[in-house]
Amino acid sequence: MARIRLTAGRIRDFACNDGEGQSFLWDTDAPGLGIRATANGAKSYIFQARQAGKSIRITIGDVKSWAIESGDAANPGARERARQLQTMIDQGIDPRQAHAEQIAQVEVKRVEAQRRDVTVGEAWPIYIEARRQKWGTRSLLDHQNIADAGGYAVKRGAKGQRKEPGALASMLPVLLSDVTKGRVKAWLRIETARRPTQAALAFRLLRAFLNWCNDTPVYAGLAAEDACSARMAKENLTKQIAKKDCLQREQLSAWFAAVRKIKNPVIAIYLQTLLLTGPRREELAGLKWTEVDFQWSSLTIRDKVDGERVIPLPPYVHSLLSELKRINNTPPKVKKLRGKELPAPKWKPSPWVFSSGAAASGRLQEPSIQHRKACAIAGIEGMTLHGLRRSFGTLAEWVEAPDGVVKQIQGHKPSGTAEKHYRQRPLDLLRMWHTKIESWMLSEAGIEFKSTHNDGRVAKRIS
Repeated sequence: MARIRLTAGRIRDFACNDGEGQSFLWDTDAPGLGIRATANGAKSYIFQARQAGKSIRITIGDVKSWAIESGDAANPGARERARQLQTMIDQGIDPRQAHAEQIAQVEVKRVEAQRRDVTVGEAWPIYIEARRQKWGTRSLLDHQNIADAGGYAVKRGAKGQRKEPGALASMLPVLLSDVTKGRVKAWLRIETARRPTQAALAFRLLRAFLNWCNDTPVYAGLAAEDACSARMAKENLTKQIAKKDCLQREQLSAWFAAVRKIKNPVIAIYLQTLLLTGPRREELAGLKWTEVDFQWSSLTIRDKVDGERVIPLPPYVHSLLSELKRINNTPPKVKKLRGKELPAPKWKPSPWVFSSGAAASGRLQEPSIQHRKACAIAGIEGMTLHGLRRSFGTLAEWVEAPDGVVKQIQGHKPSGTAEKHYRQRPLDLLRMWHTKIESWMLSEAGIEFKSTHNDGRVAKRIS
């Protein structure tokens, strides 16, 4: 092997011999240091030595990037680097392994630094995607709305209206590593003063989110474990009082009169069906036509607890949904402009029982606004949609319906050993009691109604 003291000029003039893939020129001052030149003109510093009886070769770097000598201790020249590598070999250290470990350490630090730069807002949608299959529709909407940054909501036929940011929106830019007890406490005090109910919901969702983060390796250990402690909730959240809103017997007439005057038939029928069948609001809003059996008068409800349950379709509700079915299957009228018919838009019946052309999902999303207006007209204060579910269970006692029957219709878990294991009520038995409950409510509301069949499978509204 050719050996010569390497200088800048000799390195510049050295080239690969003709007919060879690569040529080497070795330094006399630093044993093991050499220049490798390839046929394509590339030249680089290399180091070659023997360790444990085996020859090893390490590339130091391109000759354009490395000087042969350098007076800078932080950036040694190629000759000094070769001496360092030789020293490592003399100490029994494999330079290649040491280099790989160094790269691994740098990568670990880079990943950790990147991990610590994750904000709540970046991890929140990942959390939602990971958990959405375990949530109901309402819970998913709560998670989306509570972190909504706000903006303009465009409504059909109206100008855009400003949306207020969700209660958790101000926490989204915060780094997960900065989510501490003090940070959460300061945020919670501000939100509780503005909107206590939303603040309580946001706190519960944030606590579940942080628990998920601590159980997920990518985010584990970033947020403080006591960031959402039970003590903080007790000290800063408004104490929740169980709601007791429920329609009274004497309020049925005013409530039905106001609800039946709602111009939107979908909302009017939805609210009446909610009271007369007692499901959860989203269970009913998510009802599809394939889950309505008009022949055998039954509804298949997507139960958030047990997956699904089949309940009776009582006569009056049967007539309401039949009317809604007729409306749903009726094509829109062809519009005219200056006496000429405009091209008919693409149309097909909605798969949703309570459809909504304004909603992205295609089904009813927020009937509460119209319900509150109807309750105001009826002189009933504080009645919520869930209060209608509570009303069904309460008013059913007037006809002395068995508690187990009401629970089975509403989708409540049975209580007691007998109810769990020794009561298997068929649909016909549920229908008998459900029809009595409906008939009593309509009678108290002053609505005359007569079905044409005793089993309630075909019904006709009288008024």
